[in-house]
Amino acid sequence: MNYYLVAPAKSFHQSENLLTYESEAPLAVGQIVEIPLGKQSSIGIITESVKKPDFATKPISRVLYETPLPKQIIKAIFWLADYYRCPLSSIISAALPRGITKNRRAKAALADNPIFSPDADNPLNAQQKSAIKEIESNPANTVLLHGITGSGKTNVYIELAKHQLEAGKSVILLVPEIALTSQLVQNFQRFFKDVILLHSEQTEAVRHQLWQQALETDTPQIVIGPRSALFAPVKDLGLIIIDEAHEPAYHQDQNPKYSALRLASQMSKTVLGSATPLVSDYYVCKQHAAIISLDELAIKNDKSAEISVVDFKNRADFTRNRILSNQLIESIQRSLDAGQQSLIFHNRRGTAPLTICDKCGWQALCENCLLPLVLHADKYQLSCHTCGRHFPVPTACPECGNASIHHKGFGTKLIEEELRKLFPRAKIGRFDADTASDQQLNKVYTEVKNGGYDILVGTQMLAKGFDFPKLSTLGVIQADAGLNLPDFSSEERTYQLLTQVIGRANRGHQNSHIFIQTFQPDQKIIQFATSGNYADFYNYLLEKRHIAKLPPYTFLLKLSLKFKTEKATVTNAQKLFRQIQKIIRTDNLSQIYVTPPMPAFHEREHTGYTWQIIIKAKSRKNLVAIFDQLDKSSYLHYDFDPYTLL
Repeated sequence: MNYYLVAPAKSFHQSENLLTYESEAPLAVGQIVEIPLGKQSSIGIITESVKKPDFATKPISRVLYETPLPKQIIKAIFWLADYYRCPLSSIISAALPRGITKNRRAKAALADNPIFSPDADNPLNAQQKSAIKEIESNPANTVLLHGITGSGKTNVYIELAKHQLEAGKSVILLVPEIALTSQLVQNFQRFFKDVILLHSEQTEAVRHQLWQQALETDTPQIVIGPRSALFAPVKDLGLIIIDEAHEPAYHQDQNPKYSALRLASQMSKTVLGSATPLVSDYYVCKQHAAIISLDELAIKNDKSAEISVVDFKNRADFTRNRILSNQLIESIQRSLDAGQQSLIFHNRRGTAPLTICDKCGWQALCENCLLPLVLHADKYQLSCHTCGRHFPVPTACPECGNASIHHKGFGTKLIEEELRKLFPRAKIGRFDADTASDQQLNKVYTEVKNGGYDILVGTQMLAKGFDFPKLSTLGVIQADAGLNLPDFSSEERTYQLLTQVIGRANRGHQNSHIFIQTFQPDQKIIQFATSGNYADFYNYLLEKRHIAKLPPYTFLLKLSLKFKTEKATVTNAQKLFRQIQKIIRTDNLSQIYVTPPMPAFHEREHTGYTWQIIIKAKSRKNLVAIFDQLDKSSYLHYDFDPYTLL
């Protein structure tokens, strides 16, 4: 008889992670099995062969796959559990595909790739060739490829992948969202015949079958997908490439909470690609001499981009429209006359984000979240962008009966309406979360690229990964909108978004004019973004982070308590705060900074009230030491290394 430690995918006891089972047949570490667990059954992963224990054991019910999971997956599961203090069972559930015990009728073989061209050429300039050599020779496990928009990072990715496949190694390419990076995916499919795509739009059966194919195939593979693609069980993983590595999408917000960037660095050599890398990543990679720069356009030409900053406070520039400046309107008209495109960016959807009574000041708030409701004029309803509930538009103030209800501010729907009034003959496309699925940008990209739309209006999905060869006018409606959020990442996120948007019109296809409308033209983040000065932005933010004791100078732990009533929330938050202070005193921990209990940004939701405590520490071990001693309950939620404190 053989005995094994098995990690179940179901939670069974807080103090234990592994159980011992027996099997007549010898099994390998990493094999996926089905085991009895109490009165139920569970999937499990064999983690270790052990001697016969001095207690009775149950037999393993059946082996689901003869092929064991590769070593990097087993390592990733245990590392996540330890580093983020997550239950092992929740990580296993996240790592394995749903429906793994089901017998599928047919195996989903890779479909023929009509884009694949065996003779496709991947021209590289001198800087790209040098970058590839530096990445492959750099001893650091994580390398940052800092390349400006249009510098050809994708060409570097493709060449690195070719080298790995030639060496018999597999490659995982992470993208923030498949739908927003279809162009990059298509570029890879031109050069590689067998590319496995894994993403959330696939059915459970297809994802399971593709996962099984990755597990059982012996040849090196290329897998492309969002953060969950890290768990693709490929053999001999040689390289992980993370495109647009600054994107928040690489942080898992639901349990188990983790950063795909940190996990990737534990699994294999990793390349972080970004035009606007996270300040913390840049800082760490700089310490290890692991930054490779691409500061030239991949295709050099004489095209130029002129940037104009328009002060929103100067109403003399807004005599033709209250949202669109005179200069921007004139440039859009010139682009239309020349058969070229315009792009209008505003990172707020809907028609108006504020509905108020001009007499008593009543404001339309969500009944669940107590947050402002957004008017959607096309459906004529108020919507909560937090919980998704919809409400009728009031005809009179419910507080004072006043009939003068005003809708203030603007979103992409209102901008679209204004553009249709100004340019009635133009074909206008709006691309945001409210756009119908069959009209999303990734579905109509070819038409957009070929000039089928005259004016594009949208949110951040317009800023990511798409190339618009006919674009000659770009307008950012309110560049400082994101700076008002009370969060340490708001300046960084604003800089990233502005830089990415500006990059859509600064790729060398056309002479272009970019208009940055802002209430704060002298704000440093606006100036850094319009000048493309990452070095000054980095130094500016680094100094602020040092003063405020924020990453990369400290590690963060966000503790949130949620109860049905506000009183219970406040009482328990204060109790937790006192417990933290006692642990720090008892253990004599130094360089720990604890904020007093405060309401969360989204304090009230339909499930109750949330208050939070932020702990900063120079040593991450001290954060873990504090957390391990806290009283755990279902009311306590925690997030190590949060990318935002909202």
